[in-house]
Amino acid sequence: MSRPSSPGPLVRARVEDSSRRRRRVLKALDELTTEDQAITVSAVARLAGVHRSLIYRHTDLHAAVQTRAAQAPETPSGPGVSRRSLLADLANLTERNTRLSQHITLLEKRLSEALGEQAWRACGLGAGVDIDTLQRRTAVLEEELVELRHQLAEREEDLDAARATNRELMAQLNSRHGRR
Repeated sequence: MSRPSSPGPLVRARVEDSSRRRRRVLKALDELTTEDQAITVSAVARLAGVHRSLIYRHTDLHAAVQTRAAQAPETPSGPGVSRRSLLADLANLTERNTRLSQHITLLEKRLSEALGEQAWRACGLGAGVDIDTLQRRTAVLEEELVELRHQLAEREEDLDAARATNRELMAQLNSRHGRR
């Protein structure tokens, strides 16, 4: 009869090393949280002195990092500003800047056309009635197009916000199910 063998020294050393690295990751996560630092997989791995793949391979560690990253830090004077909210603000402002630039370009074009038309009429050559009607219709359609693009951008922002909320809720739901 053979007796069951106990794990060899290499297996024990690997298990101990894995446990040590996991403890370092959890400690780094706690340190980043108490110091109100940005919590990302890279930041935790860097502070813990481990490779990011360790965190990604262990779903419980990755979930812990994601959960802590999603939690907004609280300060005595009220809720703090999270990195995620700053990135969302940056994306919204960039989109607004793009829309305003497009609007300025449109206004400059319309001003140029109006000044050109004024000069055209001042020299006595004025455009025919049909061309004027078509130009006014084109201007109206261009304004409608700008408004529709603006509405589309707002709806895309709403959709992006809803998707972000959904991801956060799914992360919270998954983290609750992971604790059971």
